[in-house]
Amino acid sequence: MGEDYLICYCNEVHKSTIVNAIKEKGLKTVEEVGHETGAGQVCGQCQPDIQKLLDEINLAGTS
Repeated sequence: MGEDYLICYCNEVHKSTIVNAIKEKGLKTVEEVGHETGAGQVCGQCQPDIQKLLDEINLAGTS
């Protein structure tokens, strides 16, 4: 899998879109990511992947 790939297949939201939204807008929850990008708003299957990205980015931002 490449660096940029689909996280949310229902709304065709790529990893880069989610990562940029988290970093630029300071998003902290899956719900915030969903409102901003549309990811995780249909079937919810990608929500654990979104949470993982949130955890990685927000943890990196605190160290």
